[in-house]
Amino acid sequence: MNFLEACRKFIEIDSTPLVGSLEIAQYAAELCRKAGLHVEIQNETFNGLDQANVIARPIAFRPENELLLETHLDTADPGTYAHWTRTGANPFNASIYQDTIFGLGAADTKLDFLCKLEAARQVMEAAGASGASWRLPFVLVGTFGEEEGMPGAIKLIRKKKISAKMALVGEPTELNLIHAGKGFAGVEIEIPFSEEEKDFRAQHDRGDGTTTQSRVFIGKAAHSSVPQTGESAISKMLDYMTKLPEGIAVMEIEGGISANTVPAHAVLEIDMVGALKESIGSKITRIFKAISDVEKRFRHYPDGEFDPPEPTLNIGMIRSFEDHIKIGGCVRLPPTVSDAIYEEWMGILKKACTDVDAVFRVTDYKQPFRTPDSEEIVRVCTEELEKMGHQPVWRTQAVANEANVFSRFGIACVVIGPGRGVGNSHAPNERVKIEELNAAIRFYRGVLERVCL
Repeated sequence: MNFLEACRKFIEIDSTPLVGSLEIAQYAAELCRKAGLHVEIQNETFNGLDQANVIARPIAFRPENELLLETHLDTADPGTYAHWTRTGANPFNASIYQDTIFGLGAADTKLDFLCKLEAARQVMEAAGASGASWRLPFVLVGTFGEEEGMPGAIKLIRKKKISAKMALVGEPTELNLIHAGKGFAGVEIEIPFSEEEKDFRAQHDRGDGTTTQSRVFIGKAAHSSVPQTGESAISKMLDYMTKLPEGIAVMEIEGGISANTVPAHAVLEIDMVGALKESIGSKITRIFKAISDVEKRFRHYPDGEFDPPEPTLNIGMIRSFEDHIKIGGCVRLPPTVSDAIYEEWMGILKKACTDVDAVFRVTDYKQPFRTPDSEEIVRVCTEELEKMGHQPVWRTQAVANEANVFSRFGIACVVIGPGRGVGNSHAPNERVKIEELNAAIRFYRGVLERVCL
């Protein structure tokens, strides 16, 4: 099977969150074995699905040190199939038009794994695969669960499956080099209705008439990594609630679609004649004021390499249930924010929630990272791109990926890969140019020859 046929097969295999990555890991393992690599499949279960990391080396044992080549093999959900006009309304049908491959995972990041594998195969073929020939052996890894908090990368580290001191992490960057990334914290808040409120809402639902008022708030959707490009409808709604009188009854409240998206809509239904002693509306207002206080502190920790430079907090989802209201959001943190400062901010939010009998929890946390210019992997990547005739461009990213996990354990990370991320991955007709895949193969081969041989 040639490279393009492997690309078609990789895209054909469904590795979305509802299916998992076991099948694609098994196929990746088969290709690695054919290339002469020693393969281990790390089987795991996550969210009730069989998942797997594939781990491939040119030698039969784990060395004391190695270069990690990592790519996640899972993809995002494709959304509405009809929007995939370039693939015959089937996101898993890889289609080639001129110099471009269309299909789910083409850029983010299935085909990057194949680029790394092809580069490794060429290096092994040219240099021989004997263990003695490797100054620094490499390990090629395909992980699962990047779309769900990166459990594959975490389990890879926790179970001591690798011994890397430096890594190339695959993301669609158009072969630009990423040396720093913001951290990520997912947060959830559950605010209970009082017994008085629950009785009032139940009686209200049984009544023949209605005294409620509803208001719709409109914003502009955006990814939480670039909140300046959107406008939060939930923030508008919460600001409006701070101006309401005490004691009103919140009948329904809803907004947003996920914690990681700037919400484009929010709806609030209230009863002004509630006259409640301790309404959930006042609890929400107190928590919102604490959030605003934390956001003011963000201004003291800018990092000029990022856009936006300051930390950001997005309230992306709010829902009312029978006995509580649930809020979901996320915080993005540049490397200027230490763990101590982050914990202080989370402590402020937790106290504000505890004071109104609400529950505050951090559902996920990934530290920010920055790889110093002095690291060997930074120098080698720069020089290799220059040798290829590419102008090296060092950038940062506001989204978290496996580099945030690996760097926490002392692994110097550079994030790079073929294809465009913004406006391409997580969108219909995801695509990558074949020319860029070939350039990625040349780049990875050059790095392997310089670092490993």
